[in-house]
Amino acid sequence: DFIPDVHMRLIMYKRIASSKSSSELNELKEEIIDRFGLLPEAIKNLFEISNLKQLARVLGIRKIDIGLKGGRIFFQPDANIDPVRIIQLIQTAPSSYKLDGQDKLRIIKELPDAESRLETLKYIFNEITLKIAA
Repeated sequence: DFIPDVHMRLIMYKRIASSKSSSELNELKEEIIDRFGLLPEAIKNLFEISNLKQLARVLGIRKIDIGLKGGRIFFQPDANIDPVRIIQLIQTAPSSYKLDGQDKLRIIKELPDAESRLETLKYIFNEITLKIAA
């Protein structure tokens, strides 16, 4: 309903999916707001998911499977993450996070809505990102 023209809607979906940076996504978000008005929650979530996909690619995350009861994050063998920080994450909340094999982090918590899933992923990504000293 937000973008009534099907062709235009598909063009916007494609532009969002093919964006290469968060600044490109922000510019697209501004353009959509200018053309169609304030974003409904579903479109805001789409932009959040697109941002997380970009970050996941940089971190070396090959797959995210998350739902109501938690999920898993699958890492590539050469992931750009700090393994020590994953262990620290697990130690701070052992009932919420566990290693599941060598390349998976299991999330064990109730995530009843899209907002809680997005916030959990943002938190995890921030916690496991390899910190480089300046």
